[in-house]
Amino acid sequence: MALELILKSLYFFLPAYVANMAPILLRWIPFANRPVSKRLFGENKTWRGLLAGTLAGGLIFALQKIIHNSGWQKLALIDYNDFSFLLGFLLGLGALLGDLVKSYYKRKAEIAPGRPWIPFDQIDFVIGGLALGFFIYVPPVEVAVVLLVISPLLHLLVNYIGYLLKINKCKI
Repeated sequence: MALELILKSLYFFLPAYVANMAPILLRWIPFANRPVSKRLFGENKTWRGLLAGTLAGGLIFALQKIIHNSGWQKLALIDYNDFSFLLGFLLGLGALLGDLVKSYYKRKAEIAPGRPWIPFDQIDFVIGGLALGFFIYVPPVEVAVVLLVISPLLHLLVNYIGYLLKINKCKI
């Protein structure tokens, strides 16, 4: 039962996870490679990342909806037929806005770009994704708790894998 809750929670939040990784994975795209606000967020937070991540969140939600309608309802926390693609875009955009807010405060704390800021680097996108997603769907509290506990661990693991693959400069 607990494992099922964890898996369904992670699957539900997949649009936010992909949106959070999209700016790094798609940094080779030359389109919109301008800082959102260099003064407020630094030069690494770009319009490309914001747009690509938001679109990636919507695309993942669309794929989830297709999978749901192909007979895989057991994976789902929600009935994807009851929700528009807007939920995926909001989860993705929220994850990225959460990261922007954290970046603002990270700059205020004078922490260098790319340097770890635990636990904020690991939970910013979760809080942002959930907050913006709340406009359409408020998950049960146990789902939010699972996401706030498991996501930081996954974030650290994915960052370490990125470091091993030379995608990230920092191990954490």
